[in-house]
Amino acid sequence: MPLLSGEFGQFVAALPTIQGMKPIQYTRAQALPDLLRQRIVILDGAMGTMIQRLRLVESDYRGSRFANLHKDVKGNNELLSLTRPDVIADIHASYLAAGADLIETNTFGATSIAQADYDLGHLAAEMNLASARLARAACDRFSTPGHPRFVAGTLGPTPKTASISPDVNDPGARNIDFEGLRAAYFEQVQALVEGGSDLLLVETIFDTLNARAALFAIDEYFEQSGERLPLIISGTVTDASGRILSGQTVSAFWYSVRHARPLAVGLNCALGAALMRPYIQELARVAGDTFISCYPNAGLPNPMSETGFDETPSDTSRLLHEFAAEGLINIVGGCCGTTPEHISAIRDSVLPLPARGLHGPGFYREAA
Repeated sequence: MPLLSGEFGQFVAALPTIQGMKPIQYTRAQALPDLLRQRIVILDGAMGTMIQRLRLVESDYRGSRFANLHKDVKGNNELLSLTRPDVIADIHASYLAAGADLIETNTFGATSIAQADYDLGHLAAEMNLASARLARAACDRFSTPGHPRFVAGTLGPTPKTASISPDVNDPGARNIDFEGLRAAYFEQVQALVEGGSDLLLVETIFDTLNARAALFAIDEYFEQSGERLPLIISGTVTDASGRILSGQTVSAFWYSVRHARPLAVGLNCALGAALMRPYIQELARVAGDTFISCYPNAGLPNPMSETGFDETPSDTSRLLHEFAAEGLINIVGGCCGTTPEHISAIRDSVLPLPARGLHGPGFYREAA
């Protein structure tokens, strides 16, 4: 017998129970879902851009501990959490002072896989633990009962890809496998949570298979530890094709990761806001029951600019104001080329506007 419209609604509402999908009970950042329903939440800006502004030299990265290391480490920003924690703490504080609600740990490249380029893979856990503690201390310093701040433990994509051959003459060649990625990410997640992260952010995803290894490791850690942190998943559309590097459209990307039940899904990096807009529109349409995050670059690269990118704070904030006015976003911040000045301007431009509302059955988010 076919279901009537009212009965169909009741059937859909019961599906999470039928499928054994209970509402998620977070062990940290329990206030964040309600905050996202109330207003647009502000993410910080670029860590690398701020570090570049300081014009650090090799000795800053080495410190006394690594003075005799056999490889150059300038540019290994994650190492600064061990050798120049004051630099990282000051950058966190500058973004919090600019109004950021969420700050990312300095761990984009802090996996054993990425650190192997410097022969420092054995320090990955220590880097993540130190970075999370620095962000935790900064958030605790700025948090008030009326304005809590949250630490987003950040997992980057690694410099290797499980889906694409590194050898044009051998399409089947790979320089990493799923298990290697899973193990590296598990180590990272464990240290990020132990260091005080409130949520986890899998970001700059150019290969969905890499991301799925990270999501597997996160779920594995949650099951073993009893922790359950909010999760944000952020992909990267690399060019005007509207696809991530491993070939998926934004919609296909979402359907490949929605099983992880993220609190928010979004896009970051590679594009400025103007070019990112149609892809955020697509994601907001297909992920109707999930919050949307967006943190674009400050326009196009420009090596003559102080930040390395074209857009001023007023440019980026004007564009993201349009995103908010269209009802596209719940979390907004900046990626490459953005600074505390950008984040302050973005905050001022979007906070008067309502957050994007959710629609759909809500299988993949915490129950209201």
